[in-house]
Amino acid sequence: MFAGPEKCLAKQAAAELGLSYKSARLIVVHLGGGISVAAHRDGLIVDTSDPRGEGPFCMDRCGGISTLEVAKLCFSGKYSKDEMLRIINGNGGIAAYLNTRDFFEVMKMYNDKDPKAVAVYNALVYQIAKEIGAMAAILKGKVDAIVFTGGMAREACFIEDIKEYINYLAKVLCYPGEFELEALVAYINGVQNGEIKPQIYTEK
Repeated sequence: MFAGPEKCLAKQAAAELGLSYKSARLIVVHLGGGISVAAHRDGLIVDTSDPRGEGPFCMDRCGGISTLEVAKLCFSGKYSKDEMLRIINGNGGIAAYLNTRDFFEVMKMYNDKDPKAVAVYNALVYQIAKEIGAMAAILKGKVDAIVFTGGMAREACFIEDIKEYINYLAKVLCYPGEFELEALVAYINGVQNGEIKPQIYTEK
């Protein structure tokens, strides 16, 4: 099974800290089309947010929202099941607020001081920081580093604004970009070198 870029970068961060991945306690924040925040401990991802239904809202996903309000919409008669699913995952989040799925366009609107974009941006920063705090609680406050990755991490001011909330928790490392091919290559090399035992999943 492919471990994914987040786990690959967690191993890279641990090495940079002079730790083995199995001994490191990390929070990995992937800032892409979907935003996930994961706690890594003992060489495992022990908890994570699923961007399709919890955690911060994303470019086109609602994230964690009030189930009471969702239930009201579901039974309002205004939307079909497929329409509700698209509202939650595909047409929600920033796309619903600002009519764009391009974070760099969001940053332009923010820098131009568009009031709605400023409010959405600040809410996004707040929600990401809050989720990082939740994962710090999972690790009982013992965090070696908070690791940012994904395309949105290329916006240095965005990372700095999140850091204002969470800098006190641990050292912050940033690896902007997706790293999907790099992670795949690292995994294949690990299998070929005997460092990783591939797992095969079959349907019963």
